[in-house]
Amino acid sequence: MNENKTFLGHPRGLATLFFTEMWERTSFYGMRAILILFMTTPAAQQGLGLDTETSAAVYGLYTAAVYLLSLPGGWLADNLIGQRRAIWYGGVLIMIGHLILAIPGDPNIFFIGLGFVAAGTGFLKPNISSIVGDLYPEGGARRDAGFSMFYMGINLGSIIGQFIIPYLGEKVNWHYGFGFAAIGMFIGLVQFKLTQGSLGKIGLRPKALDEKKEEGFNKLALGLIIAIVLIIALQIAGYIDLTTATGLAEGLGVVIVLVAIVYFASVFADASLTADERKKSFVILLLFMGSAFFWAGFEQAGSTLNLFARDFTDRMIWGYEIPAGWLQNVNPVMIVVFAPIMGALWVKLATRQMNPSTPLKFGFGLILMATGFFAMVFAAKIVAAGAQAGMQWLVLTYFMHSIGELTLSPVGLSATTKLAPKKYYSQMMGIWFVGTALGNLVAGLFAGGFDENNVSSMPDLFMKVVFFGGITGLVFVLSSRIIRKWMGDVQ
Repeated sequence: MNENKTFLGHPRGLATLFFTEMWERTSFYGMRAILILFMTTPAAQQGLGLDTETSAAVYGLYTAAVYLLSLPGGWLADNLIGQRRAIWYGGVLIMIGHLILAIPGDPNIFFIGLGFVAAGTGFLKPNISSIVGDLYPEGGARRDAGFSMFYMGINLGSIIGQFIIPYLGEKVNWHYGFGFAAIGMFIGLVQFKLTQGSLGKIGLRPKALDEKKEEGFNKLALGLIIAIVLIIALQIAGYIDLTTATGLAEGLGVVIVLVAIVYFASVFADASLTADERKKSFVILLLFMGSAFFWAGFEQAGSTLNLFARDFTDRMIWGYEIPAGWLQNVNPVMIVVFAPIMGALWVKLATRQMNPSTPLKFGFGLILMATGFFAMVFAAKIVAAGAQAGMQWLVLTYFMHSIGELTLSPVGLSATTKLAPKKYYSQMMGIWFVGTALGNLVAGLFAGGFDENNVSSMPDLFMKVVFFGGITGLVFVLSSRIIRKWMGDVQ
């Protein structure tokens, strides 16, 4: 890799990863903006005609699977194929999935397409983030700034996807929107193939070949077996119903929690890890839990808040009703504007020994997420009084969530790459995204309680998110010093 060439002051390889991730996120966020709207649209209007509870459960299952599959995706890259091949294969699967989604007709074909997209993202997402970390072996605030730049690529893709795909889907034809997502991923694949030389040898060799072999896959398999046995028992006892989308979502929640418990327990029991590595792994567990709470609120943008935008928000501008999905662009626009500012802020504060610790930033992020939903409590009260809410309420909510996201997500990604034991490197990145999966699943199940025929219940519904998010954020703030000690030499 030619160190003399840079990308906005960062290693040139960041540009390759930046634009690959940008086009992958174009497809993902475009889908996220229209998925639940498409499923709840009557069949006579080219939708699937599903009820809100079922659609929300399917939405949660899909978005959770996208991130849950990052764990085996990380393991395969670490042990068999390397990160660069995992990124390439993942992009190909995503493109195929969106081509399938573009085919109108049988809903079963549609769900197969969702499966392809989820599997492909499981390959691509953890490994591209891991390579970003590898570009900054020195770690520190510069790596945080690099991840903030990388985050700009994510959100540029989000803007493209959430502008074009909702317009095509809501105003022209749903399947045209799905087809555009395939085009975006194709462009990303071509760009990656042509410019990956800027990464040098990073990501070519499976990391496990350079480290002591471990039984990561066996640990995951054990957790999965335990989860399956428990789910079968719950089905027999009548606590869940796996024949419904909601029951499947609840069952997947059990799987995620148990797999995480077994995985972390086995890591802590690994005799080859030092006491310092165990403490750092425990910090990753805490960040895992904090991120799950954050995304459980934040990811309602594509479910609860998207339905609120469509059904209860005045979206008229100069006599034109904008697509509901367009309102979600407030988030990526804010990220693009504030990501370089926040990245520069962390570097500036670090030079003055004033950079807030990672757990403190997590606490701030969770509190900001809760504050955003507090605004929605007031919006819901307007709807409950019989009027439509103005778009400014959703704009304010997305703004608070965006600043919270910048405070938590890129910092969490960076911290995970620095805290993870080398032998579990990509797997720990996968675990980070499993936390995101759990949050997405909870967001989908929560949206199932969104009853458009009972608007009086909405203020209390949003207030629950305010309560849980705010309490979790305060816990992180109050315990930040002791968590910082467990992080050892990681800044």
